Amino acid sequence: MSIYSSHDAPVCGRFAPSPTGRMHLGNIYTAVLSCYYARRKGGRWILRIEDLDPQRSRSEYADILMDDLQWLGLQWDGEPQYQSRRHDIYAKALSRLSALGLVYPCRCTRADIMTTQAPHQSDGHIVYTGTCRPSTPVHDAASISETLRMMVPPYPNFLHKNGDTNIAFDDVIHGHLNVNLANTCGDFVLRRRDGAWAYQLAVAVDDALMGVTQVVRGEDLLLSTAVQRYIQGLLGLPMPSEYIHLPLLCNQAGQRLSKRDGAMAMDQLRLQNTPEQIIGMICLHAGLETEEVLTVIQRTQ
Repeated sequence: MSIYSSHDAPVCGRFAPSPTGRMHLGNIYTAVLSCYYARRKGGRWILRIEDLDPQRSRSEYADILMDDLQWLGLQWDGEPQYQSRRHDIYAKALSRLSALGLVYPCRCTRADIMTTQAPHQSDGHIVYTGTCRPSTPVHDAASISETLRMMVPPYPNFLHKNGDTNIAFDDVIHGHLNVNLANTCGDFVLRRRDGAWAYQLAVAVDDALMGVTQVVRGEDLLLSTAVQRYIQGLLGLPMPSEYIHLPLLCNQAGQRLSKRDGAMAMDQLRLQNTPEQIIGMICLHAGLETEEVLTVIQRTQ
């Protein structure tokens, strides 16, 4: 029997912010459009707080971002889900992957990886070259107190197994994509040395268990989609059926918006705009009719 529950919701979208500071216009852009695309199809829209980083995540930021979402008129379904409360679920998934022989300890520091890695991808991703990849089986890797990495194909000979070298999926904006994980990221982290769960494992498991069928997020996460589908496939988990990777919002210098752009932070936006004006800015950028978007997202209020 699977340790995972199945889901049959026709459409379920999600917004999954990290509570590491005040939301900015780029975050709100994703929130509004993810809510709109889910509600337009009569679907659910859930809120997941991705607070796995104990050094940067703050509960007060989570409270503030929920207040900001409600001020904008974005109401999620059910209770917010906190990743920091799902340790046991991720541990079970790690044990399953470890039992497949695909997990191993890695003692490389970030500095080590930067000096020994293959050239950076043009999008800034670092390709891990497999310095710590084992030449013999690793038993019960999940119990080892080191950074744990996940192998991607091609696998070492001692595993006596093959794997898909390419992960294919379709995106509404970017079309059909075929990603070779070995060439684009290499073996990736599942759990950090300090015990913190890596983004890829947590999101892959949570999207499946929470019944997410529609993923709307920035195009900088296209590679993450391939990694997460790889994890879901190995665990026998359901995968989202629709992906919409949005073009990134940029500032006047052409740089991606971030929390460092203080003028774009939500506290300033709330002082200077109404919710309708902010949503109007987003719709203008996305090529959508403001009235239609407002009507759709307000149906559940």
